[in-house]
Amino acid sequence: MKALQYENFQGILNIKNLPDPKSEKHGVVIKVKATGLCLSDWHGWMGNDPDIKLPHVPGHELAGVIVEIGSDVKNFKVGERVTLPFVGGCGKCEYCNSGNHQVCDNQFQPGFTHWGSFAEYVSIHYADTNLVKLPDEIDFTTAASLGCRFATSFRAVIDQGKVKQDDWVVIHGCGGVGLSGIMIASALKAKVIAVDINTSALEKAKSVGALYTINALNRKDVANEILEITKGGAHVSIDAIGHPNVLLNSVNSLRKLGKHIQIGIMTINNMKPSIPIDKIIGRELEIIGSHGLQAYKYKDMISMILSGQLNPKNLISNTISLSDVPDILPNMENFNSSGIKIITSFK
Repeated sequence: MKALQYENFQGILNIKNLPDPKSEKHGVVIKVKATGLCLSDWHGWMGNDPDIKLPHVPGHELAGVIVEIGSDVKNFKVGERVTLPFVGGCGKCEYCNSGNHQVCDNQFQPGFTHWGSFAEYVSIHYADTNLVKLPDEIDFTTAASLGCRFATSFRAVIDQGKVKQDDWVVIHGCGGVGLSGIMIASALKAKVIAVDINTSALEKAKSVGALYTINALNRKDVANEILEITKGGAHVSIDAIGHPNVLLNSVNSLRKLGKHIQIGIMTINNMKPSIPIDKIIGRELEIIGSHGLQAYKYKDMISMILSGQLNPKNLISNTISLSDVPDILPNMENFNSSGIKIITSFK
């Protein structure tokens, strides 16, 4: 198969012909029809993920067709159109048994724990627990955009944030994750404020539902501006970038009993940022992580897409070829574009 591979962290990204994967007894092999290019792939290439073993094939947001099936798989068959969340569960541990596959003790993540979807074929484990059948109305490109950024934001806003109508929700960072969060919170009729340093990203944020935008590049005190707009602070604030200053702005902009939700991954040098414990205690704030969406909860997200409440296709900025990735991926930390890029060609 044709695949993108790197042999060293921050090293050269090469397009190579590599052996086709084989399915595990509990897994399948998928012919990749579309796969997202995500900032998490950049973090992996930088060496910020301890699970990655070199040489490595990245890629974790995908949709495609099953071409090979393991002997223990019961619920899927060759030829079916499928997608999956970027983090999968074993289906047997304490956390999976409680319905929390996204924090499974034995979790797997294509593109991190094993070779991923920047390839013509990818092996997926524990298929019966983690695969999601795609309705005909959802094309592969749209489905690939869901797996990490959109699904993680869906869980952050709905399950973790418990956002409801008229809540003030602040989204810090208007890349794929942030724009997804804006769209989802707006669909719930929340009042959304978008924060970014990129003018075009903020314009995109308005187009998907943000009521207010703040360009943090030319503001002295982002948190105070949010406090003024909301007349007391946000009910829910999300760091969709992963930066200590952003986290601090997010926490400082919350009203009493507010929730900060961390989605953005931080670099190794920033993994232990300072947070205002006095405010967390005095205002009884909550600090919550969001790490993907369980496969069985995709039905709720897909239902909102099919009903027209959500339109993730509007977040896709462009489709690209696998051969474009070596030029794009190393520069993703510059945040110079908005929306989601999807690989749809492996030529």
